[in-house]
Amino acid sequence: MKTRIIFGAALAVSASWLPWIVAAEPPANTSFIDDQGQTHITRVVPVPATVSPEAQAKLAKPSPSILSSGASIAEQREKIDARQQRDAAACLQLFPADVADAKIAGVPVRIVTPRNPDPAKVDRVLINLHGGGFRTDTGSLLESIPIAALTRTKVVAVLYRLAPEHVFPDAVDDAVAVYRKLLATHAPGKIGLYGTSAGAILTAEMVIKLRQLGLPLPAVLGVFSGSGDFSKAGDSLSLFGIQGLTGSPLPRGPGPMSPDYVGKTDVKDPVLSPFYADLRGMPPTLFLTSTRDMLLSGTVILHQAYLAAGVDTRLVVFEAQPHAFWLDVSLPESRAADELIARFLDEHLGKSNR
Repeated sequence: MKTRIIFGAALAVSASWLPWIVAAEPPANTSFIDDQGQTHITRVVPVPATVSPEAQAKLAKPSPSILSSGASIAEQREKIDARQQRDAAACLQLFPADVADAKIAGVPVRIVTPRNPDPAKVDRVLINLHGGGFRTDTGSLLESIPIAALTRTKVVAVLYRLAPEHVFPDAVDDAVAVYRKLLATHAPGKIGLYGTSAGAILTAEMVIKLRQLGLPLPAVLGVFSGSGDFSKAGDSLSLFGIQGLTGSPLPRGPGPMSPDYVGKTDVKDPVLSPFYADLRGMPPTLFLTSTRDMLLSGTVILHQAYLAAGVDTRLVVFEAQPHAFWLDVSLPESRAADELIARFLDEHLGKSNR
């Protein structure tokens, strides 16, 4: 008898997400809405033929996330740091660059310099704010190395202070301190800012803080799998976990999202939640997400807010990929995403006369 891998889910706060199970035949696709308006569904989701063979192979395997493993924060950081160092070695084979640890304005940073820098771009710099749920560093290397190599521009990855030891606005203040220092040597029109996941949220937060401080804004922004509203959870957070359909969505209680980061700040504070800020005049911004991204909704909602404010913005949604898939440089989709990111950032840095 042929066995099949089946994914089932109950989209209700009171219900449990069913794990991957093995059954003789798949159940029928079902759905119903209960008296509270919550939708309960069971779906059989095949491996899509619309993505690369490498992505198909990855999507066909359960892939638990360290961030949702229940490990202590110290264990998570240790495992994630080791994995990022290992993956960065492979990344450097594809994208040659030099990495140096330093401090700018007293804040630890990683300076990633392409091995083939463009002499015409020595006056430019990109600032990366890494992902990792505000609690770990999943991307200061993996988000910076490809972009430095592809843009032939130096990237400064900010190792901002992490939760739960540090709450909002500590991470924003660190990023602002680095930016303010770089303004002493770079015109604002030659500075770009981008981030993934928690770093995407910080990117949107930081530009609002810069405006409050009366500082000039950077030339271009990249908000990759982010959000701009800590007061409400988007639909995709109930559908997907960090690895998409594999594993469970992150648990959510009755309080604010990411309480370790939010602390006691009002969730509608316009810096913490830029959705509530005046977004008019924001720099050109690239929003990037994917159809199995737990922050798909958050990214789309913030993009719509930027559009409503008249910002020059673009939204790109990749097919069937999970949250921040571009950190896996073995996927053709990741290389396509990196090239798209690099082209957008590079073009807008080149256009600015500031």
